[in-house]
Amino acid sequence: MRTPVIVVLVAVAAIAVSLPASAKPWQGIEPGSSKKEDIVKKFGEPSRTMSQDGKEILAYFAKEAIKGTTQAQFKVDPATQLVERIDVFPAPVIEKDTIENSYGPACPGGAAPATPCYLRKLTDDFRTYFLYVKLGVAIFFNEDGKTVQSFVFTTPKAAK
Repeated sequence: MRTPVIVVLVAVAAIAVSLPASAKPWQGIEPGSSKKEDIVKKFGEPSRTMSQDGKEILAYFAKEAIKGTTQAQFKVDPATQLVERIDVFPAPVIEKDTIENSYGPACPGGAAPATPCYLRKLTDDFRTYFLYVKLGVAIFFNEDGKTVQSFVFTTPKAAK
């Protein structure tokens, strides 16, 4: 007896969802794995450290800006010292085609593919962003809808 294709697809999808997902690291810092001390060891003391919504934020800008950025912010859980999120504001102009070539194309309709793909979303102020759920990366575009304003790296679990 042959197993219906839909049963096989559901089983494959269930296995894929149950596999542990790791976050996309940025500059060697990985949300959910790296700690505050890893950030300071790699990039030095931040320009500013502040608290917001119970989280500690290490911000690097001005003369402490990390190469290739105008600013980078690392959100850290004070209790665990784990990095939860990284916000990166790139210095060079990065276009939409470069993002798709680097991270993956739009997700097709239907079942999600095994390779990374993005879902096109809108912010509350109607700006476009790409959400790569499998990578835990959101890429926000400027008002022109063509160039990158910022990257947000988080755990894939938080990206859903």
